[in-house]
Amino acid sequence: MKPVRLGAALVAASLLLGTSAMAQADPKKAERGWKSKCASCHGATGKGDTDKGKELKIVDMTTPAFQAKSDAELKKAIVEGVDKQKGHTFKDLTPEQVDALVAYIRTFKK
Repeated sequence: MKPVRLGAALVAASLLLGTSAMAQADPKKAERGWKSKCASCHGATGKGDTDKGKELKIVDMTTPAFQAKSDAELKKAIVEGVDKQKGHTFKDLTPEQVDALVAYIRTFKK
């Protein structure tokens, strides 16, 4: 299943994972969260094609290899960061916000 829109991704993730937080996630809030916390480096579409993303050699989130990462891996990367010198950590996000960002990232599939 390749959800194209965030709403479809949230529903699919909820059904596949049985995660009530994902079922309750608001697609617009997830998009706003992405834009405010992630897009400046990762880009609007997750390709890392911003000036800062290119400088930091940000990974393209649309690739099959990236999308093969588990939700747990993505959640850990969001909360703890991947490379402490590159990425920000977002320990202040609620579990629901992290779930929503993971679902949003899943919409970047090629």
